[in-house]
Amino acid sequence: MPDAAYLLPVSLLLGLPFAAFLIFWLGGKGLNKIAGYAGALVTAAGLGISIFFAEPDVLHTVRFDWLVIGSFPIEIAFRFDTLSCIMLVVVHFVALLVQLYSVSYLHHDRNLNRYFAFIQLFLFSMIGIVLSGSLLVMYIFWELVGLSSYLLIGFWYHKPRPVWAAQKAFVLNRIGDAAFLTGILMLFYYIGSTDFEVLSISVDSISPGILTAIGLCLFGGCMGKSAQFPLSGWLPDAMEGPTPVSALIHAATMVAAGIFLLARISFLLTFDARLVIAMIGMITMVIGAIKATSVWDIKRVLAYSTMSQLGLMVMAVGLGSWQTAFFHLTTHAFFKAGLFLSAGSVIHAVTPSEADDQFDPQDMRNMGGLRKALPVTFICFLICASALAGLPFFSGFLSKDAIITEGFLWAGKYGAVGYIFPVVIMLSAGLTAYYMTRQLWLVFFGEKRYHISHHVHPHESPAIMFGPMLLLSALSIFTWFSWNPFDAGSGWFMSFIGVIEPSHLSWVPIAATVVTLVSIFLAYRESKAGNPFHIVSEKQTWAKPSFSFLLDYSNEKYFLVPFAFIAELCKKIEKRSIDAFVEFVAKGSVVLAHVLSWSDRNIVDGGVKLTVFSIRSAGQSVRNLQNGKIQSYLLVTITGVLLLILWLVTF
Repeated sequence: MPDAAYLLPVSLLLGLPFAAFLIFWLGGKGLNKIAGYAGALVTAAGLGISIFFAEPDVLHTVRFDWLVIGSFPIEIAFRFDTLSCIMLVVVHFVALLVQLYSVSYLHHDRNLNRYFAFIQLFLFSMIGIVLSGSLLVMYIFWELVGLSSYLLIGFWYHKPRPVWAAQKAFVLNRIGDAAFLTGILMLFYYIGSTDFEVLSISVDSISPGILTAIGLCLFGGCMGKSAQFPLSGWLPDAMEGPTPVSALIHAATMVAAGIFLLARISFLLTFDARLVIAMIGMITMVIGAIKATSVWDIKRVLAYSTMSQLGLMVMAVGLGSWQTAFFHLTTHAFFKAGLFLSAGSVIHAVTPSEADDQFDPQDMRNMGGLRKALPVTFICFLICASALAGLPFFSGFLSKDAIITEGFLWAGKYGAVGYIFPVVIMLSAGLTAYYMTRQLWLVFFGEKRYHISHHVHPHESPAIMFGPMLLLSALSIFTWFSWNPFDAGSGWFMSFIGVIEPSHLSWVPIAATVVTLVSIFLAYRESKAGNPFHIVSEKQTWAKPSFSFLLDYSNEKYFLVPFAFIAELCKKIEKRSIDAFVEFVAKGSVVLAHVLSWSDRNIVDGGVKLTVFSIRSAGQSVRNLQNGKIQSYLLVTITGVLLLILWLVTF
């Protein structure tokens, strides 16, 4: 199919959600009842268009002249290739299920038209990123995704926490976007274009050092969107928005934009840049996994899990295998969206029928024993959690196994130190299995702790909610990606994205399974303890260390604590250095003043007094000689003659 024919799908894929956004936004609350179904219909149309025009083996580009800066023409370019084919299907499919789920989950909300309008704006922005043919076009839609996520996270603007979370996400993303823009401007300076085709041809004209700097600047955009350390703080707090928003933005699509960016620019990344990327990903992965083992909010556990899994994907890119990162992105989109929707079903089930300020429906300490009351939700949650934990026969096992395999092969090329990366991945996978087992037990097993509120009556969600959950759970099974449950390389996905000779180490699946099962056993043994997982009262407070701003992303003083740390440091510097110097100068001035005062009294004034005394004494002596007595004059004359003779004799 000629490239000109792709002008139609570009126009439809971008035009339909944007038109729906305008209609829902301007239509007002009168569209509340139909906005959800209309939005789902528009998204379904986009999914159909994406599948119909899919031609992954051929690159199709659509270009428009925009403007000329100096001698540089700038075009608006869109492209259809393998990556865009997969991402278009994933984004549309997840967005479709989320909107259907939201129809029931948010049926009581009075601003549904605004909610679905924001979803369509987000979908428009995300599709723009996927179809971008240049980094400049991607940056335009990149900022629109930031705007739409800000609107969705802060949808309940009458509550202080969601507003805070939206502001936090917006600010931290702007920091990463500033680095992203810097990399784009550097490419303009050295190459004169940001078009992916031009960059792939001209990349060799840039020195390795400059290219490393450009790659790290572009990675800054990924650090913001995909919540990499130290810009990870917005992701856990973004759970303050509606649960379907969490499934849409922070599990399946928006956070995946950074990984998609790295896949697009993988040819620009030097070895040094990839090494830095791998280390940042490893830090993010470990922090997210550790934090997920200790929080009690059901959605926050999944948020830290997302943070950890994104770190794993970034590590895969850093280890030189963007293909396995993209594979894990795809599998993660389905089972993590399923987990968030299942978590929403649990929250919906335990929300008190009457207002109860003492009961938090998101706190897992207020759950337990929900397996029989929510059988469908339990099955969906169990399947998706198994995929996330990396158990065999689930999609997550295949994608994690592929990344671990690439990690060991990479380490074999670069020495013993390189084995740190795959070993840490396996240990982090063990932590994942541990905290997901912990979450399953706290929510669905054990004693029924929700009885502390008399207004909680758990019940299964309606079909329009558990339908998307079941579908996402089904897509978390291994058969959709490979007929061999222990080898992703033998499946269609790896060959589809261009992996000609997929790597496979037969012992890796065994080792990964052992680590996972051991972690599950440890979590199971903890569940049999007298106080499983150290459940404490929600009202009990814990002292936090002074460095908590590094890890505690839920703190509302997230932005203030670093500045408070800097202020405290400046206070110590002022006290120990500046104040000490001023005090030294002051004391020195006092001592010098005393010395000068003594000198003035005894030297200056003494000299003046001595001179006066000498002159007065000399005058008095002369006056005594001029007394009118002849003998005095004779004595002076004789003395003068003797002195004259002495002088003549001497000289």
